[in-house]
Amino acid sequence: MVSGELILLFLSALAGGLSVFFFKKDNTNRLKLILSFSGAYLFAITILHLLPHVYHADDHQIGLYILGGFLLQILMEQFSEGIEHGHIHKHHHHHFSFPYGIMISLCLHAFLEGMPLAGGQHQELVFGIALHHIPAAFALGSVLLHHKLSTRMISALLVLFAVMTPLGYLLSYQIGQGSVLGIEAYFDRIMAVVIGIFLHISTTILFESSVDHKFNLKKMIAVIAGLAIALAGFFSH
Repeated sequence: MVSGELILLFLSALAGGLSVFFFKKDNTNRLKLILSFSGAYLFAITILHLLPHVYHADDHQIGLYILGGFLLQILMEQFSEGIEHGHIHKHHHHHFSFPYGIMISLCLHAFLEGMPLAGGQHQELVFGIALHHIPAAFALGSVLLHHKLSTRMISALLVLFAVMTPLGYLLSYQIGQGSVLGIEAYFDRIMAVVIGIFLHISTTILFESSVDHKFNLKKMIAVIAGLAIALAGFFSH
């Protein structure tokens, strides 16, 4: 049901962000495990579901859009500072791009993540995005707290971030219904851009070094669990 998925996408991001008021910022081990799980799950869903879908249309230029999405995510991270990966960067002075650069980049990123949801079978992807947004929103809330914004302002910015993926979802739904003027003809290319973004985020999560430069057992289990659930969903169809 569309309304239930919209609520899930909104609440996962909002809850992840607001939880910064209740948890110690230095105790983020559980969120890191959620991040590893969601990164593995998102990577598997991209490979198993999204890539076959866009290449099924036999568009020989589709790879260019995937590459474009990958590069776009690199560009957006110059402003978001890797918050999409759950990274929390603290500065001793206000960064020139804050808060506008971070918020615009993250909102664009979240909006684009909702775009590939126009297809009929997207429950797995909704779940993956919802999980991915929990640590990302927590990192965003931590950065906003560090810049000493008021609780009301932080909450408003987190609501703005949380609503962006549902907005992308709604637009993608309209595209799927063919009610957006002619844009449905470009849906596969739009999805290809999002695939490039997903590939960058998920591989960064999976392959970046931890603090001690070790791929620890708990993280390994979280990654295997994410892959296993994605494979279970794939073979159940």
